[in-house]
Amino acid sequence: MSGVFITLEGGEGSGKSTLAKELARRLEEIGRKVLLTEEPGGTLLGEQFWRYLRDPHSPPLSPMAELLWFEAARAQHVETVVRPALGEGAVVICDRFADSSVAYQGFGRELGREVVERLNAIATAGLQPDLTLLLDLPPEAGLSRAQFLEHGAGATKLRDVIGAETLAFHQRVRVGFLQIAKDEPERIVTIDASKAIDEVSEESWRAVESRL
Repeated sequence: MSGVFITLEGGEGSGKSTLAKELARRLEEIGRKVLLTEEPGGTLLGEQFWRYLRDPHSPPLSPMAELLWFEAARAQHVETVVRPALGEGAVVICDRFADSSVAYQGFGRELGREVVERLNAIATAGLQPDLTLLLDLPPEAGLSRAQFLEHGAGATKLRDVIGAETLAFHQRVRVGFLQIAKDEPERIVTIDASKAIDEVSEESWRAVESRL
């Protein structure tokens, strides 16, 4: 069986990580080999960058420096993790990919979509997802969920400098994601992430089944 590349996108608190695990479980149940990964993690380089973003003592990055670091982590991730797994026939489920840079750095940081897409093309060497699930949620609701995850009982999620940005920033990010989805309807399936998790899971699974 050929490899399939599925990415999950969306703003803070949209439920990507939970959905990724559920999709991986269901794929394994039908006998597919699955690799569950994420960005900017997924490699040692990406994890080091993630720690930097989560450290309140880290000096702030300029928007361009932030973008270039994401792209470096992405290039390493694609070459050493994603492409090899696809070559072995796995279904790769990635929590965030190139669309996140367009939305967060292109729209949120206002660097512009064109410059981000040029760098994405270099970092990915042209690799495109077969399917992207965009979990759409108003930023107010998503940030409220993220706060609960961070500060609720037994929480382990750490706040990073991007998640801690202003509401206006996250509103621009949502506009970015929705614009990408509008421009690429053949690749991107937009799902209302305000629905119950079971509904989100079922709608997402139907989209995945159609691409297998």
